[in-house]
Amino acid sequence: MYEPPQFQETRPDVLHGLIRAHPLGMLISNGPEGPVANAIPFLLDAPSGLNESLPPNGRLRAHLARANPQWRLIADNPASPVLIVFQGTDAYVTPSWYETKRETGKVVPTWNYAIVQVRGTVKVMDDQDWLARQIADLTASQEGVREAPWAVTDAPAPFIQSQIKGIIGLEIEIGEIHGKWKVSQNRPVADRVGVAHGLESEVADSSDMVRLVKSYGGLGGN
Repeated sequence: MYEPPQFQETRPDVLHGLIRAHPLGMLISNGPEGPVANAIPFLLDAPSGLNESLPPNGRLRAHLARANPQWRLIADNPASPVLIVFQGTDAYVTPSWYETKRETGKVVPTWNYAIVQVRGTVKVMDDQDWLARQIADLTASQEGVREAPWAVTDAPAPFIQSQIKGIIGLEIEIGEIHGKWKVSQNRPVADRVGVAHGLESEVADSSDMVRLVKSYGGLGGN
């Protein structure tokens, strides 16, 4: 990933936070006919005082449909790392929001975004207990915020067992993790202010990007 220094984000808690907030990652691996990619949700296990047995950068867990050929390609090349891309918030930025446009006119459109890329080696998991825990944990991670969360145990046990037979697990030890937060911090202060105001006034559902423009741009916002 192209990472100009002003856009690099290296803090583990921030990188892990994006993965947890945007868990649908793009799993990319190599096959005999070229790259293969599938979008699947991931769980992140990060090192902490309670679990120091994890790799320093953490571990990702996921599962694929057993009918999906990507897992067999991965199993056939266990030493070949995979790439996983997690896309955070993004927004188009028009030059019309820049003060520089009024001053010189020397501006062009751009796109703001936050993104995390992970590289690591994969262990294919074909263990029923592991898979049962995986689907229970993934479900809880998404249902936990609901007033009446659904749990895997709400479905008949024989049905769940039949569903588990149709999936295969993946456990990825994170070898490298890189973050890029391109959120107008390379622009003059007046342009950053203009971008934040423009997003707030013209773009629906832009609060996450506005927060990043303000915080990374030193504008005093959260």
